[in-house]
Formats: sequence, structure tokens, C-alpha cells
Amino acid sequence: MISVIAKIPLQADKKDEAVASVKKLMEGVSSEEGTLYYTANINRKDPDTLVFMERYRDMDALKAHGATPHFKTFMEEAMGFAAGQPEITVMEEIASI
Repeated sequence: MISVIAKIPLQADKKDEAVASVKKLMEGVSSEEGTLYYTANINRKDPDTLVFMERYRDMDALKAHGATPHFKTFMEEAMGFAAGQPEITVMEEIASI
């Protein structure tokens, strides 16, 4: 399994735009075969940070996710609401319950 944590800093006045874009993204992600878990969150301690927690069957599934039209559209839209570069951590899962 592959786990990913992705953090996107948001422009303070663009949070509503970001949330709308995330909702469109999630519609597409829901049909991805190898995506096992995908959640978008706002960090309570830093409300201008969007945090994705993701889980994929394998690296091929992660690569397939990154190649989807809905992900590419989201990343293009993110250029308008992000306050900086995303921080993406890709991990190999060793245990889960």
C-alpha cells in the first residue's frame, strides 16, 4: 500500500474557491479503482492549509490518479488559490488496522 499526505497552503481569501474545487475533484476520485482512501481536510491549527490523506493500492494506482483529467483540472485551479507550493509526502505503508 502507498499512503500520501499532501498539504496545500491557501490564500486566506480563496478558501471557498479551494473547497469548491476539492468537491469537484472528489467526484472524480470516487471512481478511481486503485484509490482506496481519499480525504480532504482543513487543519484546525492552521485553517489556511488544505490537507489530503490518501491511500492507494500500489504506485501504479498513485500514478494513474495523477494522470486523471479531474486531478489535472484541480491542479490547474489550485494555481489560483494556493499560497505556495504543495508539500507532498509519499510513504510505503507497513501496517494498518
